[in-house]
Amino acid sequence: MKKVGIFYGSDSGNTQTVCEKIASKLGKENTELVDVAKASKDQLLGFDNLILASSTYGSGDLQTDWEDFIGSLDEADFSGKTVALVGLGDQDTYSDTFCDALYHLYDKAKGGKLIGQTSTDGYTFDDSKAVDGGKFVGLAIDEDNQDDMTESRIDAWVSQIKSNFA
Repeated sequence: MKKVGIFYGSDSGNTQTVCEKIASKLGKENTELVDVAKASKDQLLGFDNLILASSTYGSGDLQTDWEDFIGSLDEADFSGKTVALVGLGDQDTYSDTFCDALYHLYDKAKGGKLIGQTSTDGYTFDDSKAVDGGKFVGLAIDEDNQDDMTESRIDAWVSQIKSNFA
């Protein structure tokens, strides 16, 4: 398996913790965790395999560090890259923008081979830009209301995507 660059933005620490769990399940020797606040465009584009992770803030916005960084990827070429996405959100308080950060990451990386779409089953929300064809465009995690499901969702998702990171 080629090395996977896991780029995350985290204010409260939840996204970082989720990414550390993902890295552990993929094998720490196979992954490099990078806080997007300290990342460069060249560093991100240096990986053929990527996991991009952000929590959703306010009314469907990216996490602050991602907000600052995402513009640097406007001209980025994701062709030839395998990309998986992770979004965190609160489906109770922000039911109409649940995990919208996934959409913003998806919109930037859609030129690559996107993997890791997940079912909306088991979630209760009104709307999300991150749903395409009845599935989330990546892994959706709700640490606020369903933290008891995080581990099993990560396990299932990592099993689904691992073989794509050849």
